[in-house]
Amino acid sequence: MSLRTLSVSALALVAVSATVAAARDEIRIVGSSTVFPYTQAVAEQFANNTGAPSPIVESTGTGGGMKIFCGGVGEQHPDITGASRAMKASEYELCQANGVTEVTEALIGFDGLSLVVSRDNEFDWDLSLADIYLAMAAQVPVEGKWADNPYKKWNEINADLPAIDILAYGPPPTSGTRDAWVELAIHGGCEELDYVKEGGFDSKWVKENCSRMRTDGPFVEAGENDNLIVQRLEADKNALGIFGYSFLYENLDKLKGVKIEGVEPTIDSIADKSYPVSRPLYFYVKNAHRGVIANLNEFIEEYMSDDALEAGGYLAERGLVALAEERRIELQDAVLNAKSMTAPE
Repeated sequence: MSLRTLSVSALALVAVSATVAAARDEIRIVGSSTVFPYTQAVAEQFANNTGAPSPIVESTGTGGGMKIFCGGVGEQHPDITGASRAMKASEYELCQANGVTEVTEALIGFDGLSLVVSRDNEFDWDLSLADIYLAMAAQVPVEGKWADNPYKKWNEINADLPAIDILAYGPPPTSGTRDAWVELAIHGGCEELDYVKEGGFDSKWVKENCSRMRTDGPFVEAGENDNLIVQRLEADKNALGIFGYSFLYENLDKLKGVKIEGVEPTIDSIADKSYPVSRPLYFYVKNAHRGVIANLNEFIEEYMSDDALEAGGYLAERGLVALAEERRIELQDAVLNAKSMTAPE
């Protein structure tokens, strides 16, 4: 595909230049720890290809990145933020209130929220979503009543699981990974419970009563640094961890995926949706910075290149599950031509 360059009228360029006064030399990127390794790979490729300064990429978490990104327009504010979920309506409104009125949304591919364990752990793990919920949620059914989670060992929730302490390291509430985990795994597991199905509880009840992770020890917030989870799993072979597929992919010599509903997290199972806990990944571009921040347009072109995004591209080699060709072409057209997103519903 021949890359298209963004055409900006002279009038618009003058207006944008006035808005973003003293342009800095380096591109600044914040956001999701899951999207971070993909953006960092593009940054390295861009710097190698062009000789330009490598963009500064910070792993701030999706929620933290949105807050920083939507803080305003100008050299003190970042140009791009990565996200492991779509922008929320409240974040869009924050952007608008702070003058960040033209933003392009880029769905770059898909990721599996991987539940993983050390390769030194010899048990053949296969958890249902209900098992996951009962192990990690703050409240569960206990003798016919909704109560604080009493379970301490895996075999207490399922006799086929080992008699070891439940310990799972996962992301904090500011993380898009946490948002997606709660929505896909925790809500999904809650909906599988007989208590919920037989009680006739709807999705609103599930959201209100099944969204909190336990805080009494078996679930541990490990911060935004997924490498810290890898280190903790190496130190404790019985602990489980939660993070994006790319971190499992990069550490297959140390870690193995836990089956969920009988399916392992792999590129193929995420792509064909047989793996039950998968999600889209995004980045967002501040269009007022295009043509003003040095090399920003060229960096975006590299991110949108076939070399990066195709199924055989260098991001797929790092664990990103690529979009289908037709969808990828639509993405490239929208991002390269600065199509602004509309307000999320």
